[in-house]
Amino acid sequence: MKIALKSGERLFINGAVIRAERKTSIELMNDAVFLLESHVLQPEEATTPLKQLYFILQTMIMDPAAAPAAKDMFHVVLASVSGAFSSSEVLDKLEEVGQLARKDRWFEAMKTVRALYPLEARLMAADHRARQEEEKASGFSARQPAHSEPHLELV
Repeated sequence: MKIALKSGERLFINGAVIRAERKTSIELMNDAVFLLESHVLQPEEATTPLKQLYFILQTMIMDPAAAPAAKDMFHVVLASVSGAFSSSEVLDKLEEVGQLARKDRWFEAMKTVRALYPLEARLMAADHRARQEEEKASGFSARQPAHSEPHLELV
């Protein structure tokens, strides 16, 4: 497999970090678990259930020594995330992610999770809109208007 790297880009291969000094390409001659820097999710970016699952999967690639603990956490989080969705499309893909993970195919599992990001965003937006409509219909709003703050007068 041939991988093109930009100048300064990092590549994670079997836990090792490689940085390209200039634009280059490398060819992997055997099976290796790798992750391009452009696919790395930073901890502060793991803000949704699927991104948290992705972050755990990437940890198994980037830090093989932490993989056993991350693997245990992955199964707990996968069960929790699966319980948070009712969409059969998402649940089917999460089942696929679980199967890939059981075979230690972390990168493919990450790709499957990443492909669900747009659907997760749509579902979360729809859920948010539905909650706003419920609040409107019930006359309740979680946000208080600025003018409703208590007014205290000193006598």
